[in-house]
Amino acid sequence: MLRTLASLVFTGAALNFLFIAQAQAQATRTWVSGVGDDANPCSRTAPCKTFAGAISKTARNGEINCIDPGGFGALTITKSITIDCREEFGSVLYSGTNGINVAFDSFAADDARKTVRLRNLNLNGADTGVNGIRISGGAVRTAGAVLIEDCLIDGNFAGAARGISDERSAGGELYISNTTVRNVGSFGIVISPSNGTAAGQRIDSTLDNVRVQNANHGAVFGSNVRVMVNRSVFSGNAAAGVLAGTTFGAVEVNISNSAISNNGLGVANDQGSVTIRLAANDIAFNTTGLSGATQSYGNNRIDGNGSLGTAPTAIPSR
Repeated sequence: MLRTLASLVFTGAALNFLFIAQAQAQATRTWVSGVGDDANPCSRTAPCKTFAGAISKTARNGEINCIDPGGFGALTITKSITIDCREEFGSVLYSGTNGINVAFDSFAADDARKTVRLRNLNLNGADTGVNGIRISGGAVRTAGAVLIEDCLIDGNFAGAARGISDERSAGGELYISNTTVRNVGSFGIVISPSNGTAAGQRIDSTLDNVRVQNANHGAVFGSNVRVMVNRSVFSGNAAAGVLAGTTFGAVEVNISNSAISNNGLGVANDQGSVTIRLAANDIAFNTTGLSGATQSYGNNRIDGNGSLGTAPTAIPSR
């Protein structure tokens, strides 16, 4: 009996040691390099080869950095993390799949922040990519936040053919800044929850200094979304520069200080409970400038389009 008890104690201690060793193996900061190896610990002196190799060795809320230029592979994110390749060329080259998946329902229950930060990345779908960045989940892990900064997304013409796709089933936050999306077959940026109508399930978003060029639709905002667009460009999109529509919930879109040009439709209100407010924008050289109901503060320049379309309603001074 004593021998059995001693054996159990030893086994338990060994398991605890193994667990502690595994936890300690995850560093707060890890590194990738074009000449790295995923068998490495992903340290500064022994970097990994891919983001997928590094994320398993990076602690929750930690950060992955790039030592030198390289293509670091497609990635699925299942915990709060920062990936930042500032000052280096950090590329994700993918074909027939998504570049980066953010799967919120795979986050751990005790991941309190539920925050993903992507900075200074070049995502190249090589004309066969599906989604540059796809954000999903939300039914189990609600209210996650994604921040996309200083990124370039290009070459998605397969499957969904989207640049950035936020299709969570419940609310959260999406912030995109200093980012270009170009050469995609369908939507450059789409924010459209798959279900949920309560205010707490809304996706709140800001797009600042964002460029969407050569897509079918530049930016599409669907059911139960509230978004502020500022200092952005939507140009050369075949169907519409900016389109908003809903089948449930409400959509509010404020667009200011932006250029919307050379699209089929400039700004379009598609259907449902949609409010689009326009301030200090250039809307020019589209086949049709405005489609459906919009509101204007009276300081937009809407000219040079094939037709004006639906004249905006003036917003009274307050």
